[in-house]
Amino acid sequence: MKIPAIKKLVENESLEALVAAEEALMEEQPLAIEVEGNDEGEQLTHVIAAAWILNYMEDNGVDFKTALREYTKKVRVSIS
Repeated sequence: MKIPAIKKLVENESLEALVAAEEALMEEQPLAIEVEGNDEGEQLTHVIAAAWILNYMEDNGVDFKTALREYTKKVRVSIS
């Protein structure tokens, strides 16, 4: 997971574009947007994170850094 790649998606893509990219990755189809990542798994991680962060920002009226902090907390809990 690379924070700059996630930030780029949050700043430049709509939620709809991210959902479409997630579906394309799951179906092994070409992407309509540029998603950084060493492989499809990392690209999927970035897309899911960006979509979650966009939703959180909108639902809670917070900035990117706050939403990112909440996302990383969620990830840490899931892997511990």
